[in-house]
Amino acid sequence: MRWLLVFLLVFLIFNRAGVWLQKFGLGRLPGDVRLRLFGRELFLPFASSVVLAVMASVIMMVF
Repeated sequence: MRWLLVFLLVFLIFNRAGVWLQKFGLGRLPGDVRLRLFGRELFLPFASSVVLAVMASVIMMVF
């Protein structure tokens, strides 16, 4: 249940800050999906969310 919440938060962050995060290379990984539906762009960052989750877990282990 906790991982589902983490993935939901990552999806929300990516959809809101996608342009800013692309400057750091996130959002352009091979597992990220962009869809255009009815004039709107939907971004599903599967690979980038895994990378961010691993980074967050490493940071939590250090502290």
